[in-house]
Amino acid sequence: MADPITAAVSDRICKHMNEDHADAVLIYARVFGKVPEATAAEMVAIDPEGMDINASITENALSLRIPFDHTLQDAEDAHQTLISMIKQARSTSK
Repeated sequence: MADPITAAVSDRICKHMNEDHADAVLIYARVFGKVPEATAAEMVAIDPEGMDINASITENALSLRIPFDHTLQDAEDAHQTLISMIKQARSTSK
């Protein structure tokens, strides 16, 4: 079993997503957060039930809670779920 989703694991996932996959975080906000007009987004936390994203719409900030379709078991499950979500979001926005 991979690492459980602790605060430290959440911080690590968020840092990775914001630094290496900022485009995906913005897509999560636009599609799953239902804020298509978002211009920027930052993942601030992830837990077994969902993720918290701070999105920007022009100069306004908005906090979003995006639930997962299942309870995450560990960090590997989070990884696979985030990949699945970005694939789903990209296929629906074509």
